[in-house]
Amino acid sequence: MTLVALSATAYALVPGDEGGAKADGRPPAGAQEAPDGEAGDGGSAPDPQGGQRSTAPASPSAVPAQPAPGPTSPPAAQSPAATAVPASGPGTFKGSGTVGNAQGKGPALRWRVEVEEGSGVDPEAAARSIEAILGDPRGWTRDPAYGFQLVGAGQPVDFTVKIATPTTTNRLCDVVTPELIGETNCRAGHTVVVNLKRWQEGSPQFDGPVEEYRALIINHEVGHEIGREHETCPGPGQPAPAMMQQIKGLLGCKANAWPHDVNGTYLSGPRVP
Repeated sequence: MTLVALSATAYALVPGDEGGAKADGRPPAGAQEAPDGEAGDGGSAPDPQGGQRSTAPASPSAVPAQPAPGPTSPPAAQSPAATAVPASGPGTFKGSGTVGNAQGKGPALRWRVEVEEGSGVDPEAAARSIEAILGDPRGWTRDPAYGFQLVGAGQPVDFTVKIATPTTTNRLCDVVTPELIGETNCRAGHTVVVNLKRWQEGSPQFDGPVEEYRALIINHEVGHEIGREHETCPGPGQPAPAMMQQIKGLLGCKANAWPHDVNGTYLSGPRVP
């Protein structure tokens, strides 16, 4: 289903809307069935790590390969040390107005960034940062089945990326597990909810710069949006799949933010039942 775009002006969240706390479990229009928290199937609330589980069959995977530095790194939306991370905010969001070109060879899923007011994150810079992640040759667009396009204000979208304070994230993701309160990201409905704390500080489980962890957040949650399910560590010393819940521990794998290595090999792992 195509969602109706909201303007770039601030607006309040309404429980039960496109960015509400309950996941509807529907794949976006044009998305292929194939994915840090999760959600159950069939309209259940997001599971408290941040994602959406799909009933679709997984896509073909190749033998995992060690990741290598990519040709580019996504630009930082804001220096992580620039400001302290606020624990809560007003629950109102400002949308990006930046328009980008279609990325990838598949049907372009339209998306936009919305940033909670008072978070200190510029929505236009965040939009460009996420656009670079989605277009990276190690990302989902390496698979010709997938495509994305950043759209501006007033245009319809297939999914939205919301960067929200921990308290607002808890509400949107319906987080109830004590150890994950204030810590998780998720996909709820057709909204990727990015925890401001994780966006600015990274994760203690991830060995790498904050910009790389941002890439993991986007690749994991957008992976759910295109129908990908969770995977787990394929073996000690191997790169953790992007669809692994790395926030819960690496199980001997090495932290990795990308679905593919620089050679185009899908970094897979066993599917999580």
